Amino acid sequence: MTRLDRYVFRQLLLALLAVTVGLAALVWLTQSLRFIELVLDRGLSFLVFLELTGLLLPSFFAVILPITTFVVILFTYARLSADRELVVMRAAGLSHWRLARPAVALALLSVGLCYALNLWLVPASQAAFRAWQFEIRNQLAAILLQEGVFSSIGDELTVYARYRDRDGTLRGILIHDAREKGAPVTILAEAGRITPTPHGPRVTLENGVRQQLERVPPAADAPPGAPPAMRLNVLSFRENSVELARTAREEGERYRNAQERTLSELLHPAPEERIPERDLRRFRAEAHQRLAGPLQALGFALIALATVLTGQFQRHGGAARLFAGVAVVVVVLALGLMVGNLAARQPAMIPLIWANALLPGLAALWVLAGTPGLPRGLRPGRRGRRPAAEAAR
Repeated sequence: MTRLDRYVFRQLLLALLAVTVGLAALVWLTQSLRFIELVLDRGLSFLVFLELTGLLLPSFFAVILPITTFVVILFTYARLSADRELVVMRAAGLSHWRLARPAVALALLSVGLCYALNLWLVPASQAAFRAWQFEIRNQLAAILLQEGVFSSIGDELTVYARYRDRDGTLRGILIHDAREKGAPVTILAEAGRITPTPHGPRVTLENGVRQQLERVPPAADAPPGAPPAMRLNVLSFRENSVELARTAREEGERYRNAQERTLSELLHPAPEERIPERDLRRFRAEAHQRLAGPLQALGFALIALATVLTGQFQRHGGAARLFAGVAVVVVVLALGLMVGNLAARQPAMIPLIWANALLPGLAALWVLAGTPGLPRGLRPGRRGRRPAAEAAR
């Protein structure tokens, strides 16, 4: 790099760090509000809250970095143009490509960071976040239970305790367990105590009633199509126990989604997992998005350069050109979301992921090269301009 390249690159790099960190912190703040309940109502420490939500930051950076690269390059070069620094550089004989070199270097740095995030850091952080969240919701039920509150452990188990003694004994307990399909259970007990086990917490109940709805086989003379009858079974007990841990599969393993898996697991999942075909399509689409997504940082950088470096000598219309560049990136991002959803359902749409990542950058390169093949009067910055000899008459 020349001294001039280092000057521009330093401004771009500092702005990229400031904008990316600031925007990621803003997104983290808005997303972390979903988990503030764990601190306020569930008794978890603030340090656990910071560690849990901090695992979301790599995924935020992976999404934000291509966008902030575009914003920083666009507005840094627009400021250089407004301060006439680009005019001086052009007067020194620098071409489009020499002026674009610091921005391209920054874009390549962003591409490398995005690949490191997408292929390594984001899957690892997402796996840790999901495992920790699963443990809090299912294995740490003793912590989550609060007196006088209906505490939901997953979507199928609700526990209520009127109050808790100093020794940890729960009084006035109600448990509604719908984990067994078609046979929900409601338990009322005078007292109970939560004890840890290798498979998760268990509540031991004393002096209570267990009520369960069961389907009754239809009678022989019942008309065809008649709805099944239900029977309420009531059982009084002096001691009973209920497992509070909830597993995702019969073997107790938590099912990992596409964001948690490495690239090799997405492209070549283990056959023993018996992953449904619908999820296999999502895995393939996720793998291609991870490989193609970082290239958008370079494409967005080229769009910013094409927006600012072509036609920068126009006295009017500068704001319109900036707005046009922003609009192009917004459209590309919207198309990316649509194409990703289509590819997750139809594998034949996967090439569109690569087209969305590559074509905008190639189009911007064509504009930076002077739009070869386009009639001279239609080229950017040519419309409405007269030759210098004609203007001097």
